[in-house]
Amino acid sequence: MQLAGKRAIVTGSNSGIGLGIAWELARAGAEVVINSLTDSAEDHALAAQIRDETGVTVRYIAADMSKSSDCRALVEQAGGCDILVNNAGIQHVAKIEEFPGEKWDAIIAINLSSAFHTTAAALPAMYAKGWGRVINIASAHGLTASPYKSAYVAAKHGVVGLTKVTALEAAGKGVTCNAICPGYVLTPIVEKQIPDQMKTHNMDRDTVIKQVMLSRQPSGEFATVEQMGGTAVFLCSDAAAQITGTTISVDGGWTAL
Repeated sequence: MQLAGKRAIVTGSNSGIGLGIAWELARAGAEVVINSLTDSAEDHALAAQIRDETGVTVRYIAADMSKSSDCRALVEQAGGCDILVNNAGIQHVAKIEEFPGEKWDAIIAINLSSAFHTTAAALPAMYAKGWGRVINIASAHGLTASPYKSAYVAAKHGVVGLTKVTALEAAGKGVTCNAICPGYVLTPIVEKQIPDQMKTHNMDRDTVIKQVMLSRQPSGEFATVEQMGGTAVFLCSDAAAQITGTTISVDGGWTAL
């Protein structure tokens, strides 16, 4: 398996994109640390499920990604990592003049600052080994914008900038850093939104998906968590050794518009 002997940390990975990436890294042979805030029995059972189905070591470590100390402690408790996937994120939608200050602070902390703290903690060991992969999960909103998402768009643009700086500082040390920029991905959270959108717009499922939810995604199809995971695995491969400091859009053509 191509990633055998590598340890990966995926933040915010007990569901959605992060979980999809954790599964694909494990299938590629990497030891995986999954993470969330909740520290529930279900979280630990999920780690055991991935371990049992892939045959690799999978652990769960709880950390509050809004706290710099927790971010850095996650890397330390994991024993360092060869692959760091900064995926943790939250969202809130409101007009700028109505956007709660505490929501802004939380989104910037979890979506942007956490990536800085985990990266800062992980890089020294990567440099010492002469190999490492930092993969930041940004968004189509790291390259473009939408109304009412000021904090999220600002944070994701910041993630793209952090990606470029990390890549430049790591250049020549065997470490790459790139950002995956998803469009709409069919996650459990998005799936739960579909019935409400159907009711609001008085449309059937297929129509509300194509005309409302995917109106900015030219392919007219959701991306999948497996595709996000496959992209992450590719960025960890030898074929991607000279891909660094860039964004990989997995958005059905959203940012081509």
